[in-house]
Amino acid sequence: MTKLKDKVCIITGGGSGIGLASARLFLDEGAKVVLFGRSAAKLEAAKAELGVEERVLTVSGDIAQAADRQALVATTVAHFGKIDVLHLNAGIAKAASIEQMTEEMYDEVLAANLKGPYFLIQAALPEMNDGGAIVFTGSISNQIGQHSLSAYAASKAGLRSLARTLSTELLPRKIRVNMVSPGVTQTPILDMPGLSAEVVQEMIASLAAQNPMKRIGQPEEIAKAALFLASDDSSYILGAEIIADGGFTQLQLT
Repeated sequence: MTKLKDKVCIITGGGSGIGLASARLFLDEGAKVVLFGRSAAKLEAAKAELGVEERVLTVSGDIAQAADRQALVATTVAHFGKIDVLHLNAGIAKAASIEQMTEEMYDEVLAANLKGPYFLIQAALPEMNDGGAIVFTGSISNQIGQHSLSAYAASKAGLRSLARTLSTELLPRKIRVNMVSPGVTQTPILDMPGLSAEVVQEMIASLAAQNPMKRIGQPEEIAKAALFLASDDSSYILGAEIIADGGFTQLQLT
C-alpha cells in the first residue's frame, strides 16, 4: 500500500489509542512515522509493537512546552530530513463544572489541546513540504453541550476554528488542514483516575446504549478517517471536519 509512501508523519499522542492506531495504518501505507508523547517508556513499547524500527522514530516531550516542540521538529528533520504530515492527536480532559474549574486546570487543558498544537504547527512549517497535510483529532464536544467538559470542549472548538483559518493562511503552500472528531472511543482517556474498572465499564455500557449503533468507537475506526485526511484521497477536502461518532450527533432515534 502506498498512500503515504515515503511521507514523514509526526503523530502526537502516538504511544497509545488513536495515535498508535494511526501510526500502524500510516506505516502500512508506506510512511515514516515519528511518535511523540510524554512517556518515553510507552513510546518505546509502541515502537516495538509496530515492528518496523527503521521507519519509526520516538521523541518524548510535552506538547505544551516550547522547548519540547522545537526538539520534536529538529529531531524529526535530523533523522528523516523533512515533514509531510502533522497528525495533532494528543489531548487531555479535565472534568469539572465551572464552579469547580481552577485556572490551573483550565490552563493545562488549553495548553495541551489548543496552544500546543498551534505552536507546533508554527515550529514545523519552515520544515514542512508544500502540499502536506495537517490533521487534528477533535471531539464531538465541540458541537454539543456536555456537562463538566467546558474547558475541554472549548479547546476542541478552537481546533475546529483553526482547521478553517489555517487552511486559508496555508493555501499558497497547498497544505491542507482538516479535523476528525470522534465520539466516545475506547482509548486510555476513559480510564479516569479515581474510578474503578467496574465503574468505567458501567460508564462505557451506558454510553454505548445511548449511541445509535449501540457501541462506542474503536481507535482503528478513527485512525482510518485520519489516514484519509492525511493522504491524497482527500485532496479536495479543506478546512473540514469528519465526525466519527456512530451517528450520535446526527441521528435522533425514537
